[in-house]
Amino acid sequence: MAAKSLQEQLLGVGLVDKKKVKKLKAEKLQHKQKVKNGKASLDDNSDRQAELKRQKEEKVEKDRSLNLERQKLAEQKAIQGQIRQMIEQNRVRKEDGDIAYHFTDDKKVKKLYVSQTMHNELTYGRLAIVKLDGLYELLPEPVALKINERDDNYVLVCNSRVERVEDEEDPYAEFQIPDDLMW
Repeated sequence: MAAKSLQEQLLGVGLVDKKKVKKLKAEKLQHKQKVKNGKASLDDNSDRQAELKRQKEEKVEKDRSLNLERQKLAEQKAIQGQIRQMIEQNRVRKEDGDIAYHFTDDKKVKKLYVSQTMHNELTYGRLAIVKLDGLYELLPEPVALKINERDDNYVLVCNSRVERVEDEEDPYAEFQIPDDLMW
């Protein structure tokens, strides 16, 4: 049994037809003639070089975008580390108190029991409430502003600072505020 060429085998199985085989033979013959004349090497080389150049440019662009993404990820990690360090170093020790300070966290109203002095500090904007690892911490207002510049997801409450001024012309100064009035 004689060995058949690949073309004959494909033709016998029915994967190609006679027109396709003739076309491939003609292309093969043209290629041989070009190689003989020395033209094929120049045309093939220029096409090949253009393709290689295009592939190289695509790879460089892809590498650049991946490096940019990695760099952004590293910056975010560094910022989160800085914020964690700022919170841990500057947290104010919570004084146990019986006054509830209400604030919102992710559209839910939460309360934190603090002393009267801390409640006043929070109200006047000298203290802020931040969230770290599911726990609420109290920080001085300047530190909370620095954290808010880096990432505003950590700071939950940071009232604008209000200095308590006793105004001599306050028309309501003589009236007492009831003790049971809490917001």
